Amino acid sequence: TATNLCSAQDSPWLIPAMAPWQRLTHLLHHCCPDGVSQKLEPELSSSADVRTHHGINKELCGTPDVVSERYASVKMVTTQAMSADDRGLTHGGFIFGMADYAAMLAVNDPNVVLGSASTKFLKPTKLGDALLAEAKVQEEKAKKRVVDVKVSCGAELVFEGTFTCFVLEKHVLAK
Repeated sequence: TATNLCSAQDSPWLIPAMAPWQRLTHLLHHCCPDGVSQKLEPELSSSADVRTHHGINKELCGTPDVVSERYASVKMVTTQAMSADDRGLTHGGFIFGMADYAAMLAVNDPNVVLGSASTKFLKPTKLGDALLAEAKVQEEKAKKRVVDVKVSCGAELVFEGTFTCFVLEKHVLAK
């Protein structure tokens, strides 16, 4: 499966007037001749659906696609800023950040924090890859939430992990 949708020179990712999800839609519509992307606009009815992590940098962690009870998906196209070397290898921290963001959105509470994670990087990603992170809350016990996250590039699974999150009574930095 080809995962690099187009070259860095063709990438509209740096078009500042576009929202991140618009850039992703534009990139896939112009670089995927087989029409792989059918609907990439966010399925959120409003920004009010997202109750956590409002300050996240969506260009580095991805853009919410679906946020529902106990489930979330996040989409992201890897950029030059994420590259670890001159071959375009994506640094794993960006994939982890995307997966963490998806886990937080699946819990979707303003006071959710990450306690621990057990993860596996299964395949490398590179500049221009269109990624999808899907997170599902598998266990809910008191303030603890266990969330399974899978990140794929097309049909290929590139990352998976179990994120243990906690919903606190107040913000973690509140005194």
